[in-house]
Amino acid sequence: MRGYSARRNLILLQISSGAGRESDMTSTAALVYSLMLAAFARPAAAQDLNAVLANARRGSQIPAMSVLLIQKGKVAGEAATGVRSLGGGQPVTTRDVWHIGSDGKAMTATMIARLVDRGVLSWKTPLAKLLPTIATDMQPAYRAVTLRDLLSHQAGLQANVDMAVLDASRHDTRPMHVQRLAYARIALSQQPAYQPGTGNIYSNNGVVIAATVAEQVTSLSYEDLMRREVFVPLRMTSAAFGPTGPGQPLGHDHGKPQTGPDADNPPVIAPVGEIHLSMADWARFAIDQLEGESGQGRLLRTETYRFLHTAGRPGSEFALGWDLTPTIGGVAGPFLTHAGSNTLWYAVIVLAPRTLGGVLVARQCGAGRRC
Repeated sequence: MRGYSARRNLILLQISSGAGRESDMTSTAALVYSLMLAAFARPAAAQDLNAVLANARRGSQIPAMSVLLIQKGKVAGEAATGVRSLGGGQPVTTRDVWHIGSDGKAMTATMIARLVDRGVLSWKTPLAKLLPTIATDMQPAYRAVTLRDLLSHQAGLQANVDMAVLDASRHDTRPMHVQRLAYARIALSQQPAYQPGTGNIYSNNGVVIAATVAEQVTSLSYEDLMRREVFVPLRMTSAAFGPTGPGQPLGHDHGKPQTGPDADNPPVIAPVGEIHLSMADWARFAIDQLEGESGQGRLLRTETYRFLHTAGRPGSEFALGWDLTPTIGGVAGPFLTHAGSNTLWYAVIVLAPRTLGGVLVARQCGAGRRC
């Protein structure tokens, strides 16, 4: 199924190893690790990023990679190397767009936080009141779940609905808000994986349900809400949903470029990871997140950024749309991190709010498989 995020423990284990050519994944992890050192520990070392990327791709089948470094809240360097698709001769550029998979969850959480800041939604309202039309279909354990629980993976939900549900959604002609409400009904009828608020299971279901709440309250689609609340205010003009288009890098599956609707997640689960955009536009979002905690963000109140960047419950590794990491490879944090993949792409973001530093990396083949 497209839409499973590359999970935190896997990527951090590989990043922390700091080296290795055993697979395309470990070469990407080593790249992220070395760039983190450049961005956070040795700022002067961020020099020839094209050479760094070429070295990361050497010996692999990765069609292309792109990287962007942030230092002191500014873009300190950007590079892209490789071709837009294997078998094609068009080189990638720094203006191209890249699919970021589940790294878009932080954007979904930020959109919902904007609605909370305006009083349209509340972090504390129970789900039975947020989605009253399907309240009777919910498992009793879910009725007191909140938006914070949903976005920080504390709601007790299963990770995903059945694969057959997603396959069927590709042929569903109903309006998307109707489809997402139906998806929420199915997800909330599943038996809980654990008692809400007592565990940590990364759940795509929770993020789709949170977006469904926003749709129901505003009568706007998730996609329109993202444009209004995040993309337009931050001038992220390249940001869009679904597969990348002609003349852009393509996702790959075992060396074959993929096109058409099946080259991405079904639209019904767009809130969990269906955004593509340029690295520069991704950086606009990242910098706003970095500056938000010090009162310089453009989208949210200072305390709201801090709320998003805090664990959903004490001891949890999950904030709202972010993973929380105290140290990586000997570099002290705390860090906001995430890895995302729709199986045809792979993207990693690491942010250090205290130093206003960041690393963004994307490539055109998925996690855990050779390109």
